[in-house]
Amino acid sequence: MAYFVYVIYSEQYDRFYIGQTQSVEDRLQRHNHGYEHATAPYVPWGLKCSIKKETRAEAMKLERKLKNLNREKLLAFISKYASFL
Repeated sequence: MAYFVYVIYSEQYDRFYIGQTQSVEDRLQRHNHGYEHATAPYVPWGLKCSIKKETRAEAMKLERKLKNLNREKLLAFISKYASFL
C-alpha cells in the first residue's frame, strides 16, 4: 500500500507541518478538526504538497529530510513538487 508525505500550511499562523500517512484527505480532515495535538492550535490547514512513496520506510525517510529543511528550502521544495497535487 502506498504512503504519502504531505506538507500543510496554516495561513492564519504562517506555519507549516510535515507528516506522512496512507490517506492525505483523512489526515487533513483530522488536522482541521483539531484531533491532532501538535496542529490543533493552528487550524485551519491547507494542503500545499503531497508526494507518494511506495513504502512507509521511504515516506518516513522523506518526512525526516523535509522536517530538517529550513523555511527557504522547504518553500523551494513545495514550489517544485506542488504541481503534482
